[in-house]
Amino acid sequence: MDIVTLVLVMLLAVVVSNYIARLSPLPLPLPLLQIALGALLAHGMHFEVELEPEIFFLVFLPPLLFLDGWRIPKRGFFRDGWTILALALGLVVFTVLGMGLFIHWLIPAMPLAVAFALAAVLSPTDPIAVSSVAARVPIPHRLMHILEGESLLNDASGLVCLRFAVAAALTGTFSIAEASVTFLQLALGGVAIGVAVTVAVSFVQKRLLRHAGEDPGIQTLVSLLIPFGAYLAAEQMHTSGILAAVAAGIAMNYVENLGIALAVTRMRRAAVWDTVQLAANGAIFILLGEQLPRILAGAAATVNQAEHHDESWLVLYVIAITLGLAALRFAWVWISVQFVLLHASQKGQPVEQPSWHLVAVMALAGVKGAITLAGVLTLPLVSLDGTPFPARELAIFLAMGVILLSLVVASLSLPPLLRRLHLPPQPSHEHEEDEARAAAARAAIRAIERVQHELAEGRDDADLFAEAASHAMEPYHRSSDTRAQEPEEQERAQKRVAVERHLRLAGLRAERDELYHLRRARRIEDETLRRLVREIDLTEARYAS
Repeated sequence: MDIVTLVLVMLLAVVVSNYIARLSPLPLPLPLLQIALGALLAHGMHFEVELEPEIFFLVFLPPLLFLDGWRIPKRGFFRDGWTILALALGLVVFTVLGMGLFIHWLIPAMPLAVAFALAAVLSPTDPIAVSSVAARVPIPHRLMHILEGESLLNDASGLVCLRFAVAAALTGTFSIAEASVTFLQLALGGVAIGVAVTVAVSFVQKRLLRHAGEDPGIQTLVSLLIPFGAYLAAEQMHTSGILAAVAAGIAMNYVENLGIALAVTRMRRAAVWDTVQLAANGAIFILLGEQLPRILAGAAATVNQAEHHDESWLVLYVIAITLGLAALRFAWVWISVQFVLLHASQKGQPVEQPSWHLVAVMALAGVKGAITLAGVLTLPLVSLDGTPFPARELAIFLAMGVILLSLVVASLSLPPLLRRLHLPPQPSHEHEEDEARAAAARAAIRAIERVQHELAEGRDDADLFAEAASHAMEPYHRSSDTRAQEPEEQERAQKRVAVERHLRLAGLRAERDELYHLRRARRIEDETLRRLVREIDLTEARYAS
């Protein structure tokens, strides 16, 4: 089967799995469906893909990490920054060390460095998988923002730890001091390059747009190339391409908040990126299902090499590792909460001990997903001496098993826990949305009045412009049926509609500028901004067509 056919079959499988999940009366997690569909394709169609780890890493991870950084709610991220950092950095190191030693003790056939590599890829979480699991019971917004922020950072920190563990497995040497210095160099260099690439591309685009105009298709294509450019540039400079992709996405969010792009560009770009995210996440799980038979065979062979072990131990390994990850996460969340409460009490703030339901939800929400799978599939095929990389198939199988089991456990336990979860009332965004709408409306009215006076100055039919401005300020555009009017009236009505359209577009642009100003001042959330700007963009697209 040629590569083009393989890609088309995978994309079709992604579409089919989404429809099955939507039409199913049961809350079936989408990743599980996609894994099952991939296994069926491998069995029924002899669907085989030879994965090159470095190519797989390059194709899938940069755009997904870039999009996470681009769309993460920044105000919520900074508000709960210490909680997110404790989960995304502290918990990752805790998991890599604790689970690495546990996995090596549990499976002596797996070298310690490979066990640490497996623990590193098991540390990132997947909020998309959590959302699909809890689709019928919505997760509170603030809790979801914490999980999204954790996922953004632990994707990067977990994958960087993976690189260190793989290097140790290949060379047989590891130094904590040297690794710490190298980590700082990789992190700082990757972040700097990621930000620099986005800023440089945006600067060049802005200059080109002044002379060549804006083409939405080209702007969308450029946004797709940025994460790959940041990743490759960072790798070429021997820094972290993973962190470069994340930093490029975060920088893209700030560039977008300047409100420079046309409405049609934003709409097309958002639609394209939604499709990329859907296709990339789905393709990763389809590929996991397709690799399942070979992974299982390789894992069984590795286990058989150990004394008094057979294939039945694989299931026990998966269960033990999943329980170990949940226990470590539960302990870390509980300890982190105690530190947060202690810090709040020292400041004289009222504190309330959270319920065990909240700690349990946070622990079970550590579902593994696309990043875990993408990371483990990048383990080298061979060592430096040309021999097969030790326990590679076993590590991939265990990661796959933990993904499946964590999804199943979360599917069964999260919905009832979320129904019983009682959080302190969170501030509603309705008030800020009303304030943003009012501010945008005032800005629009001022802009319409200003443009009306500019257009009508020195003209005999200034009353026409006043009439058009009056219509443009109304909440709804009233279309006029001019077919039954006299020729003179028809001509005047058509002219008035054209002027009104010009004024309305001026008002819409002013509304959007005001919303971006409010976001830059951190007075509204990213979600509020995107929703309101999309409304304006849709209206502007209608008037501009």
